[in-house]
Parts: sequence; structure tokens; C-alpha cells
Amino acid sequence: MPASGTIPAALADAVRRFPDTEAVVDGQVDGGVRLTYTELHQRVHDCARLFIAEGVRAGERVAIWSPNSYHWVVAALGALSAGATLVPINTRFTGHEALDIVHRAQASALVIAGPFLGTDRLAELRKAGDAPSLRCVLRVPIEGESEPEPGVIEWRDIAERASAVTDDAVADRTADLDADTISDILFTSGTTGRSKGAMSAHTQSLGVAATWADIGGLRHGDRYLVINPFFHSFGYKAGILAAIQRGATIVPQAAFDVEAAFRLIETERITVLPGAPTIYQVMLDHSRRGEFDLSSLRLAVTGAATVPVVLVERMRSELDFDTVLTAYGLTEAVVATMCRAEDDPETVATTCGRPVPDMELRTVADDGTDVAPGEPGEVLLRGPNVMRGYLDDPAATAEAIDADGWLHTGDVGVVNERGYLTITDRIKDMYVSGGFNVYPAEVEQALARLDGVAESAVIGVADERLGEVGKAYVLRRDGHSGLSESDVLAHCKERLANYKVPRAVEFVDELPRNATGKVLKWVLWDQQRKEMS
Repeated sequence: MPASGTIPAALADAVRRFPDTEAVVDGQVDGGVRLTYTELHQRVHDCARLFIAEGVRAGERVAIWSPNSYHWVVAALGALSAGATLVPINTRFTGHEALDIVHRAQASALVIAGPFLGTDRLAELRKAGDAPSLRCVLRVPIEGESEPEPGVIEWRDIAERASAVTDDAVADRTADLDADTISDILFTSGTTGRSKGAMSAHTQSLGVAATWADIGGLRHGDRYLVINPFFHSFGYKAGILAAIQRGATIVPQAAFDVEAAFRLIETERITVLPGAPTIYQVMLDHSRRGEFDLSSLRLAVTGAATVPVVLVERMRSELDFDTVLTAYGLTEAVVATMCRAEDDPETVATTCGRPVPDMELRTVADDGTDVAPGEPGEVLLRGPNVMRGYLDDPAATAEAIDADGWLHTGDVGVVNERGYLTITDRIKDMYVSGGFNVYPAEVEQALARLDGVAESAVIGVADERLGEVGKAYVLRRDGHSGLSESDVLAHCKERLANYKVPRAVEFVDELPRNATGKVLKWVLWDQQRKEMS
């Protein structure tokens, strides 16, 4: 890591070490763009000069509401090089949700996608209301150029609009940065309540990215297909920032399309492909997979409460990955635990690994006392990756991080005798059936071992006799339309205590998800409540 510990310094260091290595390759836009680290650095400086020219001051916030593309990389690094704080916005957000983030962050600049997949985000934002704090709106041409509009700067005009500011002004801004300056504010997904802005410093964002790269073995020359959204820490920190520090090539994909991904893997010789388990399942089950050369694949990192052992084995044998790892993290700590390359498929599938260097891990009972190995408890974390706090919310910060510096994650986990963590569920997902605690992830793990089940989600629903019982929403694999409710229940009865066995099964064509692939159980709860009313 550069001595200054800032992200602009990390980029400058990459230019010194890997000047002619491709930094970003994006075939989705502008007829295809290939930037070496030297060329990326210049584009970043142009963008930084634009922000300065438009009145963005050091320490102010620049929001980005746009899908994965080379523009996102340039704009994010440009904002940071202008001394600003980066505020990524979830691309699944509505105009009202995005405007809420702009207001709460008091953003002075917004980088926003033009029309994409039928949505005009700028129009949606304007419908939602005014954003008087914005002094600069920069539009990204994801699906081609838009008609000029007053008050909107088009991407093609960056160099012209930035011409009034010199590179020396950018150098002054980066020189004034400190490793402990807040680099980014990442808002939580909001799946269990209003989203909160987790603040991290430059040294934290770089440090966690370097840790991920070290354990995963990311190296110079790797070609990294980034499907995970850049607005999420998995895409931004374990993606962009990890690649910069190792001299890897970033190949962004704006929206996951399996055949497009196959073509990119083949033509760009992709070596690194992290993602949610469902991405690999879709790849494995695709009928045309055999038509593409996927032999360049080397490293996969995934994570979820349920990762079937057979999926890990198939990823290694059928998708040609040399290394498949699972990890655990959250917006407030990014990467907390991670498997290692030498771990066997059973360990990779059934645990999230052991703590990363300098990260402390505890599992505690309701009264705050440590639980024994093998017993479930709330996961607590302490270490350099833990956020500095929530934006403008000292009460929520104090609730999340106690006086001793422990982050209370709200996740339930079990640590085995080797120090490996298994996440069993969210505390809020747990339900009580007949006086017994049921952790849905345990049931989902059992269902994952039933042939024909692609994925499942289990929730607790009201029951007059037992208080709550389980209901399983099941997504069948292609070719298994005959899988029945009785098949599912019989499988569960063989493998689970009676109180854990779901009382109802509903087969679905898809499960509701956020942009990172996480199942939104609140949608299922809401659907169930409406059905019962």
C-alpha cells in the first residue's frame, strides 16, 4: 500500500508499477474502451478537474447512480482525486430512494446513467423532487448519447469543461488527503429498515481490498470480470480497489447475462470471477455452456448462508476454477472472514472461513456472554475493517458498535473448533416454533441437498398451535418440474428435527432479490401477510 494510504496514491502507484497493463476493458459502451493504467490515470485526472471546475470542494460528497461500466471507475476515482467523498447509490433504487440518499449525503455532484434498460434515472429523480445541493450533474451514456439538457454535463464534454483547472489543482487536493479521511459512504441495502450510510476511511477501504486480494491470490495479469455491482463493497472494494492494488484488469458487466458472460470469459481470457452462488448455478445449468472456452477461469469467491457442497465441486470440475472460496462480510465491515485456498469443498460450502488478519471474532448469547464452540450466537467483530460509524446517526452507531469497539452484526453464527465461522441466519430471520428457535438457513441448507432444488427461501409464518411454522419457497432446477411438495417435506423429515420441517411449500419461478443477489425475505413476509388477511 502507498505510504500515504489514500486511494489516489494507490492509483498513482499502480501507474508507476503497471503503466502499460490494461486497467479497464469495457466492450459494452462507446464502441469498446480499453484503458491502460496510464490512460486510466489521465481520464481520472480529467474527471477530477471537472468536479473542481464545477465547484466541488474537498470533503464534499459525489454520488454515483449508474451501473457497472468504465465510466463508474473513472468517476469514482475522479471524485476521490478531487478530495471528495464517494457515495454510491444502489441501481435498484427508485427515484425517491435515490433522492433520499442525495439529500442525506448532501451531495454536491451526481454522476447518473442516461437511459438504461428502459429506465431514465434522471427523469425519475426529477419526478421525485428537487436536489438543491447539486452543483454538478454528469450524465453517463450507457446506451448511447442523450439529447443535451440545461444543467446536465454530458460525459463527452468532460475535457472541455475541465480545461479551466490544471493538474496541479488535482495534485493539491490529493496532497491534502489523509489516510484517515473518509473516502466513501456506502448505504446498507435497507432490507430490514431504512438504509444507513456506513463511513470508511481511505486506509480502511484500501486495507480491506488488499486483504481480500492477498487471501484470494489476486495478482498482476489477472483479468477480473466484475459482475458484482460497483455500488456494493463487493464490486467497489473487492473489485476496483483490489484490482488497482494488484495491477489486474477490470472487465465490468452492467447487468448479468450468462451468454454475454461466457463470451467475455472466452474472448478476454477472464481469470477471476466472484459472485453470488446463483450466478455459478445459472452458468452450470446453461445449455450452451459447452460451446464456450472457459478454461482461463482461476479464482471464484462467493458467499451466502447456503452454498451446496455439490456447487463448489461442480465449479471446480465443470467451470475449471482452480480456487473456490467463500467469505463473510457486511457493509459495515466488508470482509470479516474468508476461506483459504487449501480448504476442502466441505469447508468452503459449509463455512465462511476464518477471520482475516487483524479481525477479531466473537459469538455471544443474548446477555453478551461468549458461547461455546459449536453453539449459535450473535456474531461480533472488531478490527480495522469496521466502519467509522453511520452518517449523521450517532444513536445507530452507538447501537451497532459498543464501547469496546465490537460491531454487533445482527447475524447468528457458529464457530467450530478450528475457528471457522458458519452463518446460520439473521437474528431477525429466526422464528420460534413450539418454543424452539428455528434458523431458516439451516433448513435452506438441507433443501439445497435435494436433487431438483435450485434455491429456496424459508420464512416463519403464523400458526395458532405452534406460534410460527416454516414455509419454504422453492425454485426448481430446469428439468425437475415433477418435484412435489411431498418430495420436499419427505426430504426435510429425513434430515431435520420435526420442529424445523416446513409445514408448507410453494414453488416459484423466481425469488425476490436485491441488486447483490440477496433474497428479500421481507417481500415474502409481506406477500404471506396479504394472503392471510
